[in-house]
Amino acid sequence: MKFSPIVLGLSLAVAGILPAAAQDASTPTASTPKYLQVIVEYPKPGKGGLAHDKTEGAFVQAMRKAKFPLHYTAYNAISGRARAIYLGAFNSFDELQQANKIYDAPAVASEFERINVADGDLLNEAHTLIFSSDPELSFHSKTPGPQNRYLEADIVQIRPGHGKDFEDLMKLYMAAFDKAGTTQHWGAYRTEYGESIGEYVFLTASNSEAEIDQRFSEDPKIGAALSDDDKKKIRELRAASIETERVELYSVNPAQSYVTDDYIQADPGFWKPKTAAPATKSAQ
Repeated sequence: MKFSPIVLGLSLAVAGILPAAAQDASTPTASTPKYLQVIVEYPKPGKGGLAHDKTEGAFVQAMRKAKFPLHYTAYNAISGRARAIYLGAFNSFDELQQANKIYDAPAVASEFERINVADGDLLNEAHTLIFSSDPELSFHSKTPGPQNRYLEADIVQIRPGHGKDFEDLMKLYMAAFDKAGTTQHWGAYRTEYGESIGEYVFLTASNSEAEIDQRFSEDPKIGAALSDDDKKKIRELRAASIETERVELYSVNPAQSYVTDDYIQADPGFWKPKTAAPATKSAQ
């Protein structure tokens, strides 16, 4: 991944395990990471396919060689602008800083800088965001796993001063989904760095597109679970609390993902990393 001074001088752009949704509270051993870090990269036209896989794959190999202790998962956008995103999690900024001490070794720092230059030649722009987990607004969230293949991101900007209205709106939605017995689930995260304060992202991981179809098919019974008063209240709260909202869909890119050995062992045909050819700076 990229070197980024965005937070406290830390150099690693993405670190952690994928929190595709916050951990399921019903699982005794589950532990929800406190922070979610996201890198968004916009490749130049024609540079977002195998060329980007090659440089990002070189990052993955370098991470493994250096035994970097935290991990991340890469996704390619199915909707919206062509882009790649990298999701990771950590529990404290000190944890991230301690992990980044691998770059104290000049040889390690030099190797990552070389790959960073080659990868940067493929990009038009990139930016970093950091979110904090919001368990109160998460809903039946599930522990991420090696079978995940898709990620839906519902990105909501809240009107200033209307946080309480938004919380009330979400409680109405969650009550209706529970009443209807839907398969809906998500992990909720609130912006801390990189975007406007008041932005939330709600992440839902899926193992297949059939799961996405299933959630769409549940709309009628969700509507049936809402009274006319509930529907009126939802319209009022949405108008009062939401500035903008959009939903994006992504697919996992294993070639660019630095995942744990457990992931690879569970599904080696999908996750097993390929050996990346050395990345070099392209001719100017």
